[in-house]
Amino acid sequence: MLDDRYSLAFKLYPYERSADQDAETPVRHPVVVIGGGPIGVATALDLGLQGIPVVVLDDHEGIGMGSRAICFAKRSLEIADRYGCGQEMVEKGVVWNLGKVFHEDRKVFEFNLLPEEGHQYPAFINLQQPYFERFLVDRVREAQAQGAPIEIRGKNRVDAVEDKGDRVAIDITTPEDSYKITADWVIGADGAGSPLRGMLGLDFEGRVFEDSFLIADIRMHADFPTERWFWFEPTHKAGASTLLHKQPDDVWRVDFQIGWDVDRKEELKEENIRKRLDAMLGPDVSYDIVWTSIYTFQCRRMKDFRHGRVIFAGDAAHQVSPFGARGANSGMQDVDNLGWKLGLVIEGKAPESLLDSYDEERKHGADENILNSTRSTDFITPKSKISHTFRNAVLDLAEQYAFARPLVNSGRLSVPCVYDGLSLNGPDALNGGPARTRVGAPCPDAPLGDGFLLPKLGGGFTILTINAEAPEALTEDGVTATRVAVSAAEDATGLIAERYLGDAEAAVYLVRPDQHVAARWDAYDEQALRAALRKACGKE
Repeated sequence: MLDDRYSLAFKLYPYERSADQDAETPVRHPVVVIGGGPIGVATALDLGLQGIPVVVLDDHEGIGMGSRAICFAKRSLEIADRYGCGQEMVEKGVVWNLGKVFHEDRKVFEFNLLPEEGHQYPAFINLQQPYFERFLVDRVREAQAQGAPIEIRGKNRVDAVEDKGDRVAIDITTPEDSYKITADWVIGADGAGSPLRGMLGLDFEGRVFEDSFLIADIRMHADFPTERWFWFEPTHKAGASTLLHKQPDDVWRVDFQIGWDVDRKEELKEENIRKRLDAMLGPDVSYDIVWTSIYTFQCRRMKDFRHGRVIFAGDAAHQVSPFGARGANSGMQDVDNLGWKLGLVIEGKAPESLLDSYDEERKHGADENILNSTRSTDFITPKSKISHTFRNAVLDLAEQYAFARPLVNSGRLSVPCVYDGLSLNGPDALNGGPARTRVGAPCPDAPLGDGFLLPKLGGGFTILTINAEAPEALTEDGVTATRVAVSAAEDATGLIAERYLGDAEAAVYLVRPDQHVAARWDAYDEQALRAALRKACGKE
């Protein structure tokens, strides 16, 4: 029988009547977020912690059922840490770095996603999406108690949205009545099916792959290691490929590739799911099924993420296949990119055109994810006899020869996007500087004193100096960048020098609020830094 504990979502924001429902005219809000999933709540948290009033409208009263996304990458955890809930996620999650790939019953090779030391957070944790969402909502409650102007309204279904140029009109239905509000800005975070997208007559572009995967989350006590195991053509024949992951609470995720022309209703019957699981695990393994679903691969995105005063993020803006864990992790990078930009615009410190850079940069990120996901999908699900033969030849070679292993593709796992060559980038004038911290790249973490570097960078503009002088703060057109200074003596492990200096003796970095490098030099130059700060704010 299915486990009832997983059929019940966390009911965290039950319906309550709001003052807006009794207002004589529609109340105007700075920001309305449509969708109370992880991306919507994270967006509200980002803005609310900046002091910007935000209302989240969700047609449910809490967190959806089923584990859904389970793999959360280091970058998402670093973002959550800045919001104040990253450590709780790690403590609940299952930490893993190692993955193994099998062909039939033979191990082809294994890989380590984070072989180097000196990071506060692991490469990945496995954590059921309801828990990830709950930690975000719990942090919202803490922030509300501290005065953050965030409101989450459950059972508030959005029925119509109209961009009127200077504002957006929103029609809402509740269990009691209907009412209207307006917003300066609307963020669409209402998932892959996005009703908001449909209301505006918008759609996705891209590919839907003709294959299906059956997900089964099962509770069992097993001695499998905490690793990602992927089988091509497993000998148990329960699927053309199979994936196994461990989650918290003794729950294991199993994915079976079951083909395109399947009867979904039949496949989801418990007795048929058990046939596949028993073939894989053996008849003597006891387990309970806690959640099941069937999904197809889709690699698609909207043509544009910004439409006037309506901006889309997460699955509402783009979809990728789940192999690579690029869905929710990409959505968290959307939030990370959008939050500070919208905050500056609302505060009058940046032009509205800065939001076009969100569209530019996150479409760049979506295209990168779609490319990687498409390649993974093509390798996992060959579409012809020739491609199948080639795939298996690569697997056979990889078992013995290292040169073939990079060609094996069971999912290129999520990494933060580098905004190479895009419009907000300033100069890269650090001769001999490391490629990993070039302009446009996300800052890698490193030990610093009794902590780590990234938390010290915070969520504003930062002047990071390494063996270099600079003022403690610099303000340009109302935007302030504050200094974080690192000396050689403080870099006890040498990892900051390795990751930020390279062959240079000193460095000055301008770091954006989302901790991407905006510009870098070998010495402090006030005029150059002011120009780079203006550019990063969309003023040049």
